[in-house]
Amino acid sequence: MRNCAGHSFAKLLLMVGCCAVVCPTSSAKDKDKPKPSGSHVVDSGTFGVFNSGARVATETFTVEQSATGSVIASQFKSAQGEQVAEQSSELQLAPSAELRKYEWKETSPEKITATVVPDEAFLIEHFTNGSDNKVHDQNFLLSASTAILDDYFFVQREVLAWRYLASACKVNNSAPSCPMHQKVQFGSLNPHARNSMSVGIEYAGRDKVNLHGKERELSRFLMTSEAGDWSLWFDDQLKLVRLLSDGGMEVVRD
Repeated sequence: MRNCAGHSFAKLLLMVGCCAVVCPTSSAKDKDKPKPSGSHVVDSGTFGVFNSGARVATETFTVEQSATGSVIASQFKSAQGEQVAEQSSELQLAPSAELRKYEWKETSPEKITATVVPDEAFLIEHFTNGSDNKVHDQNFLLSASTAILDDYFFVQREVLAWRYLASACKVNNSAPSCPMHQKVQFGSLNPHARNSMSVGIEYAGRDKVNLHGKERELSRFLMTSEAGDWSLWFDDQLKLVRLLSDGGMEVVRD
């Protein structure tokens, strides 16, 4: 059994990775506690989204950790000609990696909202559809341990990959040591599309990749689902630095 505090990258695994596997989990009462003031940012930055080499969008994100949970916040902005889109999300997780609350908002081109909360054996999504102000509900027979993987928020894929690293890999102060091409399945929910699916993650070895004019050796992972496949590259600090979809979309950390 590994100890969270024994690794230099432990802050990156936060509550949704290492601690979700080997550290004591919180009680039901802990899930209802408010976020404490002693939180700290374990990752933040921007991802550029590219299509055919042209930058079409930017995601700005922060991953914040405290003793009682984690908050993953993101803002996505795109502009193609006169078409402008802006969305934001906030994912709140308990120390056990279980969902406390997820909020998604679109402010442009429409005003749409969605909120996902656990309720016993269900996840309940409250959403508006833009045509009126009425709130609709949809139940999913999914547990609170289900991963949130919404459209356009790539930091959520980083968080899920940390869960994979904690459950399937041995990690030291450099590259992770993972079994090659041994897939681990995770349940996921896409609140924007209001559907759920299984997502597989596997380690695909080390690659030399040119990023921002420099060649770097990175760890590559494959994330597969019925919605499409992604390759993800992580640096030795276990930060996501590049994603590439099977459709050709590229996402690069600035």
